[in-house]
Amino acid sequence: MTEAWRPDDDDDHQRRGAAGPVKVRVPAKINLHLGVGPVRPDGYHELSTVYHAISIYDELTARRGDTLTLTMEGEGTGELALDESNLVIRAARALAAYARVPAHARLHLRKQIPLAGGLAGGSADAAATLVACDTLWGTELSRDELAGIAAGIGSDVPFLIYGGTALGTGRGEAVSPVLARPTSWYWVVAVADGGLSTPAVYRELDRLRADRAAPEPLGSPDSLLAALRQRDPGVLAKALGNDLQAASLSLRPALSATLAAGEAAGALAGIVSGSGPTCVFLAADGAHASRIAAELSASGVCRAAHTAYGPVAGARVV
Repeated sequence: MTEAWRPDDDDDHQRRGAAGPVKVRVPAKINLHLGVGPVRPDGYHELSTVYHAISIYDELTARRGDTLTLTMEGEGTGELALDESNLVIRAARALAAYARVPAHARLHLRKQIPLAGGLAGGSADAAATLVACDTLWGTELSRDELAGIAAGIGSDVPFLIYGGTALGTGRGEAVSPVLARPTSWYWVVAVADGGLSTPAVYRELDRLRADRAAPEPLGSPDSLLAALRQRDPGVLAKALGNDLQAASLSLRPALSATLAAGEAAGALAGIVSGSGPTCVFLAADGAHASRIAAELSASGVCRAAHTAYGPVAGARVV
């Protein structure tokens, strides 16, 4: 039987926790390799993916409160529900239940990661919430414990607790860091108008495969992992791949023009990020990325084009 929370437990955590506001910065993620296997009995697809955290960030600030509330600014303001369906609220409640403390906090989210863009913005915000509330409440959990809670919230959330570059298996929630020599990779992130529903993209992939209209599955990420170790952007460019790309292009044909424009601008490679509709392009270096971004912005094929680099750390107090 679960032991009931007692008021003196809360007093102890109050003493250990932060007195002032706690601000956490969390990155977006892209998938350098996204291999999608068959549907499992639980309804999820078996995945083999290589996650990569990049320098586009959301910030979440947590303050003490008598209830649990969420406000926000930036990307998605007015579109994103701030109720119990929000991953931020779900993450705070999950941590409170695990640590047996009251779910009391005033949370404010400052968003730059686009909604439903294939960059795991919602998952990033959930990871930020776990780290921020752990500090605010003085629960003092390890990263591995937070990742365990994160796995129950969403498949991408555990990776964003850690960041860096990592192999994801299962439905993506089982994360193992990729050991590679320190290297920065430079990216251009082309943000589309509107989002794509991740479940809809997976359903479209299933339909394309049933109709034999999808490319052969990518399979193992071994070639991608080997490319990372070589530290050569030209080699990495040839190894990037995403099984969901065909489905994203089927649902949003205009993304083909975005990918073509990135190639014409000199990108070493371009792929749809995750379930889309964001497209990401690999550049040789930071200056090359800036030139590609400028050409994409001028071409009108995307809402915005940002430069970024990776890998970067996951959710961290700043």
